Amino acid sequence: MTKKRPSTHVLPGDPPVEISLKPSARATRFSLRVSRADGRVSLSLPLWAPESEALAFLRDREGWLRGHLENAARPQHARIGAWVPICGTPREVVAAPTRATRFRDGRIEVPDSPCTGPRIRALLGALARERLTQAVQTHAATLGRSHQRITLRDPRSRWGSCSSRGDLMFSWRLIMAPSAVLDYVAAHEVAHLAEMNHSAAFWRVCARLRPDYEIHRAWLKRHGAELLAWRFDTAQEER
Repeated sequence: MTKKRPSTHVLPGDPPVEISLKPSARATRFSLRVSRADGRVSLSLPLWAPESEALAFLRDREGWLRGHLENAARPQHARIGAWVPICGTPREVVAAPTRATRFRDGRIEVPDSPCTGPRIRALLGALARERLTQAVQTHAATLGRSHQRITLRDPRSRWGSCSSRGDLMFSWRLIMAPSAVLDYVAAHEVAHLAEMNHSAAFWRVCARLRPDYEIHRAWLKRHGAELLAWRFDTAQEER
């Protein structure tokens, strides 16, 4: 069987929607997906399926797709004049006579340069590391457990993880969520140091660390896409 290459299709309409067609040896059926991170649309299809059938599948679900895109979080660009959330509170980004980006007097101060987005991302990453490290140490001490390395990344499908070795990974974007939500994710991953699963025993440990964890878990389900919608690249900055 000849290997099919990914291709792009534009669904006509107002507005037109670009669809990435992705043939996959693992796919057994058509699967339409809208990325929570950037709103991009992809359609996975089995290698044996003709493209005409994939497009017919797409047309049948056009109503669902457009409704989903309409309700999706709109991209937000971190730049001067924007209000970027820190610990759940929007903070204005202002140009200041400073060499380093800093959070001061309730505002995000940045040098007036074309690199605003990456500078803000670096600041948020530093704040996230400080808060998450503190939260992890507090919860690990409560359980009498030790953890290994803490790393920060920018995943699109999870807010944290715990390896069998005790390494913890977190999304740096958690610093934009309310402090209690960040603390819940830290507690969730620390709980895996005791229960490497999502059994009833795990959730009891999680409840011991954060009795109100269900509230913060629900917040992430409702608002997580809003955190992922923030862009910190220079290409999208408007001067």
